Parts: sequence; structure tokens; C-alpha cells
Amino acid sequence: NKFFMQEAIGAEYGEGFETFRADGPLKMDVDFLNDRLQEGFLQRIRYAMKPDEAYGLIFSWDNVVVDTQSLKLKALKQLAIEEGKELPEDIRLQKLMLHAGADHLLHKVLLWDGESEQDRLKSRLAQLYYDNLLELTEPMEGLKEWMDAVHTARVPCAVVSSLDRKTMIEALDHLKLTKYFQAVVSEEDGMESIAHRFLSAALKLDRKPSKCIVFEDDPRGVTAAHNCTMMAIALIGSHPAYDLEQADLTVASFNELSVINLRRLFANKGSTFMDLQKQIAEREHPKRKLTVDPI
Repeated sequence: NKFFMQEAIGAEYGEGFETFRADGPLKMDVDFLNDRLQEGFLQRIRYAMKPDEAYGLIFSWDNVVVDTQSLKLKALKQLAIEEGKELPEDIRLQKLMLHAGADHLLHKVLLWDGESEQDRLKSRLAQLYYDNLLELTEPMEGLKEWMDAVHTARVPCAVVSSLDRKTMIEALDHLKLTKYFQAVVSEEDGMESIAHRFLSAALKLDRKPSKCIVFEDDPRGVTAAHNCTMMAIALIGSHPAYDLEQADLTVASFNELSVINLRRLFANKGSTFMDLQKQIAEREHPKRKLTVDPI
């Protein structure tokens, strides 16, 4: 059911998640991570010499790393054939179905059987989806070439998803992408929203959220990235360009990107423009007394 549902955006008004330490729970929110993950003196020197390494790249799994929209539709068609059912032929309606929860999709939209059959149908749908996922041999168009470029520039990368870690690692190995990702955020991390996964990825990459760039295909993911003070690059595909206009950069595929784009995203306002700034109270300068030389 987790891959057939709309997740909460998260991180509104500084909302964060909790991690547990030996001395008790510790709340991790946007402000805390931006402050705690400040670069040290030696890191600032290194990033001055190699500025690309200062950034962290966070890739959403769905329709960014893998074309999951096609996988979901394929699983639905396979289930329909097995159950002797029919799917609507309208392509736009099929796309809308992929954003609905499994319960709502099977029972309310497709009107398949009663509630007693829902668990069996959901379980079979999930199995078909996982089988199709592990049969994939190619990621999204241009992704490997882009990952080669950022890997050469030594930019750390993370991939985030609501899938379980075992399935994600298997799929990454099968697609020969494992070496490109230094961090994986999966179901086991217990994140409750899209933004929480982005913050968890920033923590694992040891990069401030304000120095991270999120690759997304969904307007909700773009909003979550901005809630985390992160930049957002949107890929046109599952959503049209006009739905992604809030992104900092919109591209049709990874082939349009180069590493220099990472610096340009921060160029207009400086590398720290997303950091919180303290306003310095203006103080009146003391008036100087005029003295007259008697001579």
C-alpha cells in the first residue's frame, strides 16, 4: 500500500523528526541541522578549492532513479488479467489512478470485489510490482551519465524511498548504481513524510540542508525540498512542466545537466543565502565633541 499512496509533505513551520541517543531522544529539524552541520575550518578550505564537494545531492526513487509510474501501471494490468478484470483505457485516468492509495484504487475506483478480497489483491499487486522492479535493467534516461559526472566531481549522493532497504539495494545492484550513492533512506528509517526523508539524507551525507539539492518529479516533493531549505531540480515526465514551475530548475532529462549547474543554482545569492541570518540591531554612533584650538 505504501507505493500506491500520497505521502505527507512535512517540515512545515520547522517540523522535524526524532532520533534516539543514549541520553534520550533528540529532535532533528531544519534549523537544528543547518546549525549543527556547519563546515569546520579545514572543510571550508577544501570546499574553497573544490566547491562542488560542498553540496549534497538527494534523489527521489520514484520516476527519478526508476520509472516507477510504468512499473505500477504494468503491475495493475497484470493483476487485471489474472483477475479477469478490465482497466480504463483513458491514459489520463490511468495516470490519476497511480496517485491513489491501494484500498481506494481497488475498491472505489476499479470496483474490484468486496472488502474481504482487498488484502489478497493488495498483496498480489505489491508482489507484481516488486517482481517488475527487480527485472529492470536500465534506470531513467541519462541518469548513469549524470551520476558518472557527479561521481568524478566527488559530490556525495543519497537516494530516498518508502521501499524497504533490501529491495532498494537489490534494485540498485541490478541497475549497477550502488557505487554512486553514499546513503540510502528507506522504510526502515521510519520517516513519516517526504521532507523527513530529505532531512535524514542530509544528515547521512553530513551536509547542511541548505547545501543540498533534491531531484524530484512531483510538485509535492519540490515543496518538501523548499520546506527543508533545499534547492529542487524537477524532471518533467510524470507531471507537466507547468506543475513544476516552483522548482529552482526544470529539465526534461538528466542529459540537460552539467556539474556547473550545481554552482549556478546558488550563484545569484551566494552559497549561504538559505541560511538563517541574524539581524543586527542598529546602534547610534556616539556624537563627537568639537573642540576649538585656542591658538
